[in-house]
Amino acid sequence: MSAAAKSQQKPIVFVVDDDISVRESLELLITFAGWQPETFASAAQFLARPRTATANCLVLDVSLPDLNGLELQKLIASERTDMPIIFITGHGDVPMTVQAMKAGAVEFLTKPFDDEVLLNAIRHALKRSMAVLDDQAEVTALRSSYESLTHREQEVLQLVVAGMLNKQIGLKLRISEITVKAHRGKMMQKMKADSVADLVKTAVRLGLAPAKNPWRTTER
Repeated sequence: MSAAAKSQQKPIVFVVDDDISVRESLELLITFAGWQPETFASAAQFLARPRTATANCLVLDVSLPDLNGLELQKLIASERTDMPIIFITGHGDVPMTVQAMKAGAVEFLTKPFDDEVLLNAIRHALKRSMAVLDDQAEVTALRSSYESLTHREQEVLQLVVAGMLNKQIGLKLRISEITVKAHRGKMMQKMKADSVADLVKTAVRLGLAPAKNPWRTTER
């Protein structure tokens, strides 16, 4: 599915709460707001649902019959960075709230809460989700560009972002400076990099260079 097609899909708001009245109420509220609701009575049911590439968020009750909300948050926080979590609870306390927020929750609401407060939290969460998905798509495109490079072009890229001049790269790879320039030009074009600074940023995002890179030159 293309990025354009994904962007036209309705954002999904997942709800995990063992209280059927809460699930039905939130399903109506979410539908009325123009989003797509999906409700689950337990963490296990939710975890069985395949991941989605659409903007989404999770409205999560703290007290659940199997895994509780905080335990579920631990399971999915690192793997599903595109799924911000909004906690809801009937008996929240300060330590619980702090734990949830430190682990990346968008909001922690105590029942009964105002509908508009929840809707605002969902809007904020969905914006975060879209930003993460856009970033992931961009990294995927950059990785595809990198994989399109020849082995020699990848070597030149590594040495360019390490701060080496064309002459130094030629000596390192035992090729002429003219050949280095040819490989470098093709590599920069394939990576859609307008400058060494752009190339370094790309290399950092792909994990090909440290965040604080000692590159020293803007030679093209």
